[in-house]
Amino acid sequence: MAISDEDLGHLRRCVELAGEALAAGDEPFGSVLVDAEGVVRFEDRNRIKDGDATRHPEFAIARWSTDNMTADDRARATVYTSGEHCPMCAAAHAWVGLGRIVYAASSAQLVAWQQGWGVAASPVAPLPIPTIAPGVQVDGPAPELAEEMKAMYQKAFRS
Repeated sequence: MAISDEDLGHLRRCVELAGEALAAGDEPFGSVLVDAEGVVRFEDRNRIKDGDATRHPEFAIARWSTDNMTADDRARATVYTSGEHCPMCAAAHAWVGLGRIVYAASSAQLVAWQQGWGVAASPVAPLPIPTIAPGVQVDGPAPELAEEMKAMYQKAFRS
């Protein structure tokens, strides 16, 4: 499925949340959970600066969704995110039965940019979502948002 104008609107909100995370001293990642009717049900941003590296917005969405949505509602929902899910978040997404994922920038893009800046590799392999969660529909990256995400990543990781 191609990324629609509606998808881009939600992705732009994710990029705004990523900017909020960066301004707060966190890594720039933001995510939004949208139900099948198009209603934003939950949104969050990265919150890892205090030492808990698992406080990713996609992981928070997975946890929130199990407490607030039925299994059917989760399956029909879409998670939008500024950056492709890491393996931990992709696994959580699949385990709780969430639906489609749409992302602005891919893990491959982030890794390539970081290598170009001489940034040390992540302690976790940057595996694509389908490797971790092969049954989840995934769309991305969104070329329209690549430069904005690259600029935020550069501020965060090339210090």
